[in-house]
Amino acid sequence: MKTFVKRTVILGAIASLMMAIVACSQEGTGEKAGKEVDKAVDTFKEKVHEATK
Repeated sequence: MKTFVKRTVILGAIASLMMAIVACSQEGTGEKAGKEVDKAVDTFKEKVHEATK
């Protein structure tokens, strides 16, 4: 019985990791929008830095 439980836990952990890897590798619209916001903030920071020199 203990072997069955260990095997089930290990298989569950492996399945969870595989699903997480697949989910993280796909870039959705939220991720794309976040990257665009990051670019805009970086550009703004550069412009402010240049203006205050």
